[in-house]
Amino acid sequence: MGKPLDIRFTALDGREVDLAKLTGKVVLVEYWSTTCGPCIAELPAVKAAYEKFRERGFEVVAISLDDKESALRRFIKEKGLPWPQHFDGKGWENKFALQYGVFSIPTMWLVDKCGNLRATDVRFDLEQRIKSLLDEQESPAPK
Repeated sequence: MGKPLDIRFTALDGREVDLAKLTGKVVLVEYWSTTCGPCIAELPAVKAAYEKFRERGFEVVAISLDDKESALRRFIKEKGLPWPQHFDGKGWENKFALQYGVFSIPTMWLVDKCGNLRATDVRFDLEQRIKSLLDEQESPAPK
């Protein structure tokens, strides 16, 4: 908490993603899977927040814990998910899940404009948490 996350990858769609290069934006890092009912239930809220705040500098970076690429690609297409997806086919052995100790999904983290992890449980007040980080100045006041 309060430190940068080292998340860099080539997304399923070929986009290069590097959290360090998203400084100046508020980023939701979402660990999820197409086989997780609660994850799928969260998607409308994530999509709504993305559409509402992306013009203000909000991004979503998804870390898929799926193990079947074809099912993930089909789901992304069917649901129209526009944000980059990390997929390594390792399910719960996913590189970033292991690196950051993610043991349950959905797990949703917010990274502030300075690139620091600021919140690790934002499922129930997502829009308010995003708005408050977007409203902050580039250098958040020390707490």
